[in-house]
Amino acid sequence: MNDFQGIGHISRKQNLAALLICAGGVALNLFLNMLVTALGLPLYLDTVGTVAAAVIGGYLPGVLVGFVTNVVKSLFDASSLYYGLLNVLIGLFAAMIARKGWFKKIGGVIGAVFIFTLIGGGLGAFIPWYIEGLSFDSETLSGTLYETGLFTPAVAHILSSILMDIPDKALTVLLAVTLLHILPEKVYRYFNFDTWTQIPVYYGEEPAKKEKVHLRASLKGKIILVAGFSLVTVSAVIVMISVNVYQQTITREYSRIAQGTAEIAAGMVDGDQIDEWLKNCGAGEEYEKTSQALANVKSSSVDIAYLYVYKIAQDGCHVVFDMETENTAADEVGAVLPLDEGFSEQRSELLAGRKVDPVVTTNQYGYLLTAYEPVYNSAGKCVCYVGADIDMSRIDTLRRSFLMEIASLFLAFLIMFAAFGAWVIEFRVMLPINAITRAAEKYSTVGNDQNEQDLSVKRMRALGISTGDEVERLYKAVCRMASSQAEQLRSIRRLSDSTAKMQDGLIITMANMVENRDSDTGAHILKTAAYVKIIVEGLKKKGYYAGKVTPKFMSDAVRSAPLHDVGKINIPDEVLNKPGKLTAEEFEIMKTHTTAGKQIIEHAISTIEGDNYLKEARNMAAYHHERWDGKGYPEGLHGEVIPLSARVMAVADVFDALSSPRVYKPAFPFEKAIAIIEEGKGTQFDPKCVEVFMDSLDEVKAVLRKYNQEA
Repeated sequence: MNDFQGIGHISRKQNLAALLICAGGVALNLFLNMLVTALGLPLYLDTVGTVAAAVIGGYLPGVLVGFVTNVVKSLFDASSLYYGLLNVLIGLFAAMIARKGWFKKIGGVIGAVFIFTLIGGGLGAFIPWYIEGLSFDSETLSGTLYETGLFTPAVAHILSSILMDIPDKALTVLLAVTLLHILPEKVYRYFNFDTWTQIPVYYGEEPAKKEKVHLRASLKGKIILVAGFSLVTVSAVIVMISVNVYQQTITREYSRIAQGTAEIAAGMVDGDQIDEWLKNCGAGEEYEKTSQALANVKSSSVDIAYLYVYKIAQDGCHVVFDMETENTAADEVGAVLPLDEGFSEQRSELLAGRKVDPVVTTNQYGYLLTAYEPVYNSAGKCVCYVGADIDMSRIDTLRRSFLMEIASLFLAFLIMFAAFGAWVIEFRVMLPINAITRAAEKYSTVGNDQNEQDLSVKRMRALGISTGDEVERLYKAVCRMASSQAEQLRSIRRLSDSTAKMQDGLIITMANMVENRDSDTGAHILKTAAYVKIIVEGLKKKGYYAGKVTPKFMSDAVRSAPLHDVGKINIPDEVLNKPGKLTAEEFEIMKTHTTAGKQIIEHAISTIEGDNYLKEARNMAAYHHERWDGKGYPEGLHGEVIPLSARVMAVADVFDALSSPRVYKPAFPFEKAIAIIEEGKGTQFDPKCVEVFMDSLDEVKAVLRKYNQEA
């Protein structure tokens, strides 16, 4: 069939082609990146394949090519993995703006360069900032901007990153657009991962075409909301747990470093000399040797911010040694300093000369992790403590760096999995379900037309959805239901047609029995039924009595027409077949055929439940001799009070009586019969019925010719 098509079945050849082209996008990214690196150009060009993949195949190929590119690069440069987020975002946005047709317009191309630059240069500026920290060289653009005094370090860093990235992204878009124009059209079909799944195409519609359906919340929206919320929540929790574990690990590691440094330094201090050194304010060769040894210990570890030796007493901390730092002068030997408030809980332990665990404190020297190691004299008594401090701000820097690394990595994975999930939902769930829904909706609107029903079922089966899950089961169930219903309707229609034919046959038989008693009516029931059909179709065509002239009314009127004279079965033969004019008494007897016909058909109606076409037969039999002006019989009804079917039959019956021979008269010429009907318009007949009858004289003549009448 030409007006609809089924899905494209999965092809291994197409799948392999899609994978190979995705691999080609990755290879293109890597090749161009290595080329500009070898040439020493200040460019990256590692997103050309990503943009091309996204434009041709959509967001899933773009995201995959972007992510895999950075995974491969990370084998040679570990930091590349953290920049995968940028490549993935560029692939995602490239697919979005390609769908809007930006790459076909100059303004759109410029807009694409701007967006990619904000991602690569703007967002990309934060990754090295948080991982490596800010550092300025006067020869760099960021350093030059900072030295102007117009920008803060952060603004200078971000602005320079954006400016440096503009040429890269402009050339990237230019190369991608050029590549898209070079590639043949068939590549587009193979690149798109649509070939990997079931994509129902119904009535020639594109799979991606969105229907505007007013829903409170779509199934797709609910799935994406739940899945997205779950992914984001899990990712956020994992990142927070990872950062906390990392910080705890780093803190424990630095605690061990501080504790180990304090232990080494404590081993260099002679506990028997502490009081002497305090008394002499550090004079003596041994003091100088020990001080130099402690200085060497401090300088051997970049992590140690301060190293000192205190004798802790009730009045405070007595300085024995204090290693001078670049930013802080050493305290005088013998100076008494208050014990840091951070050690208030350990005060009694320190006064007793016991070991204590490292403590994190905040004081005038900064945010520090401090480890105290006791120094013992020859008698085994603690005489002082060696203190080693590590600057905790360094730990914060490492924590922020780790946070940026893991956040970048998680976001890249999150976007990739979200893209894949959205693709699965779109092509494996929503498109098949929407196709089933459209097919079912269209099946429900075909009405009683058997051909349309069969065609609709065939279209539904042509979808061929085979997702291998509940969606496929639903599809097959709907197909079975539609097919079964169509077959049931076909059976009902056959039974209905058979019943209708039987009823019509009985009507014709009954009417013929009546007609056979009247030797002059020659095919009267057939001709009047034909004239009735002409008139009701004319009324329908002109829109007259629109509320009444329905398809059912038209069918009932035509089928009922043969029974309009059924009451004549009660008229005696001498009156019914009298060759001359009836007397007044005989005419009164003849008039009773209307009421007799009404009674006969009402009796038939009473034996049948529900609405049926015999009601119009009753109206025709009872009132086809009523007149528009109210001078008819049996009840003297007038105008539209007379049932419409009876008004139609009045025209048909009189015209046939005029145009056909009777025992008491010859047939009138066609023109005279028509003139008499026209003359009765508005008096004897409904004007609208006469009008449509006159408009259909060619059809009227055809009826007369069919029954061997001269027109």
